[in-house]
Amino acid sequence: MNRLKTRLTEVLQIEHPIVCGGMFRLGRAELAAAISNAGGLGIITSATFPSADELVEEIRLLKSLTPKPFGVNINLFPTTRGPAAGDYLAASLREGVPVFETSGRSPEPYLRSIHDAGAKLIHKVAGAQYAKTAERLGCDVVSVVGNETGGHPGMADVGTIVMVRQAAETVGIPIIAGGGFGDGAGLLAALALGAEGIVMGTRFLATAECAVHPAVKTWMVDARADDTTIIQKSIGSPMRVAKNAMASRVVTMEQEGANLEQLLPFITGSRNPTVYSEGNLDDAVWSCGQAVGLVNDIPTCRELIERIVADAIASLRRLDTLRVGSPELV
Repeated sequence: MNRLKTRLTEVLQIEHPIVCGGMFRLGRAELAAAISNAGGLGIITSATFPSADELVEEIRLLKSLTPKPFGVNINLFPTTRGPAAGDYLAASLREGVPVFETSGRSPEPYLRSIHDAGAKLIHKVAGAQYAKTAERLGCDVVSVVGNETGGHPGMADVGTIVMVRQAAETVGIPIIAGGGFGDGAGLLAALALGAEGIVMGTRFLATAECAVHPAVKTWMVDARADDTTIIQKSIGSPMRVAKNAMASRVVTMEQEGANLEQLLPFITGSRNPTVYSEGNLDDAVWSCGQAVGLVNDIPTCRELIERIVADAIASLRRLDTLRVGSPELV
């Protein structure tokens, strides 16, 4: 199997520069292990678990499924409920977690304990200016996500191509590009922009190992890139989700001036199980990026990662034939 060696693969000690971003309720041990075993970096999402003890059980299960590096996502957004981020972090460090992914508020309070344990920190940002801050704080890697991304893309309507390029011109630490990636050509494009790898969530949702209802995966195979929408921008917490009946209702409520209290019953994550477990696609808002337009099948994680790497290398070889002065460029 061919490999693309970058600074990211060296820092994280993985085979391929492909990371699975944190996914609420779906970032669990089986999916993370499948990704790590395939040479990427699998991540479990701490917010999925009601207590630090339950997170520890999931980490131990993951460690029993793979000997390879993996990560834990810790959500630092101020609206996050459940155990404090510090509790999740302390429990994860005791279990020897080698990589952490954070997003939301500054990870500065947690950096020293992470580095003292010999672990690495990836901080996810939705703006090139924040990438510089992540570097200044001492983060090992910064994940830069553009407007195409599923979940929280930030308030700026800036796409991944511009955002990653801006970040690459200003920071020296490895950059992971996120938002709109799902194939080998995208991986190669990210590397050309100055990133050292890609982070995917939506594409890993449509894999054999992801514990989401088959109806969700079928919808994704049939979906187009414009079958997503942004909600919650009116309350300062934009989120890209699948364009379904619930999302359309929320958009209408926002247009009519609804506040957070009025929106909360419809945007709460507690509704997600009816979608993820029961396949009732319109019962909740659920994260989905524009990369859904690149989903045409439901492979295993190994098949997907190997395909992406092979296609990236094939694209690189094709580009290598386009030399200055050749008929293709004249």
